[in-house]
Amino acid sequence: MIRDLANPTRFMSLSGTLLPWVGGLTALLMAAGLYMVWFTAPADYQQGETVKIMYIHVPAAWLSLFFYMIMASSALGTLVWRHPLADVSQKAAAPIGAAFTLICLVTGSLWGKPMWGTYWQWDARLTSMLVMLLIYLGILALWRAIEEPNRAARAVSILTLVGAVNVPIVKFSVDWWNTLHQPASVFRLGGPTIHSSMLVPLLVMAAAFTLLGIALHLSGMRTEILRRRVRTLTILEAERLDAQAA
Repeated sequence: MIRDLANPTRFMSLSGTLLPWVGGLTALLMAAGLYMVWFTAPADYQQGETVKIMYIHVPAAWLSLFFYMIMASSALGTLVWRHPLADVSQKAAAPIGAAFTLICLVTGSLWGKPMWGTYWQWDARLTSMLVMLLIYLGILALWRAIEEPNRAARAVSILTLVGAVNVPIVKFSVDWWNTLHQPASVFRLGGPTIHSSMLVPLLVMAAAFTLLGIALHLSGMRTEILRRRVRTLTILEAERLDAQAA
């Protein structure tokens, strides 16, 4: 299947079929999740209504790491397997991952103010997530700095794989260091520590955000493929006009 999708025309056809379904399911899950957050999920006994920031903050944090792993996998596809669409996937994933990382940091700061008394602390989890945002921004800048797509893809792939070392640091920072940020409460060996009345809306919102990210990723890949086709046609037309002029 991966080999079949190496053909951009096949990918455009399949993604064009999937996108409406993914978009529709995203809308349904988002509506259901928001309804549960505002009308069924209880307030926390310590945090009050501010706990509802969690339903945006936590999915955004998960997807920040998820899209970086997509980029790292795509980087391997570019450098090792020379998959024709690997760099397209990587380029489309970068701004989405950066956006989710920024949402995570902003909502975390808003959540931290009433809980910690400050918008920011140089906490291990917060700092490593800020580093993640800077890596994303560096990758986006490198894509724009190198005009030739193949050279840009190789350079970005190397930077992406180097930056992947920050992913486990973000994930395990609350375990390795004494931090203000709470430890994992959903994906842990002993099972979730969140009551089901909060856990179910959180998982629904996480599923909605994940499908939203997938829809954006597919759309971004389609846009990049079309952009490259236009670039190729423009170059060919310019060469034809130069040949005629000569």
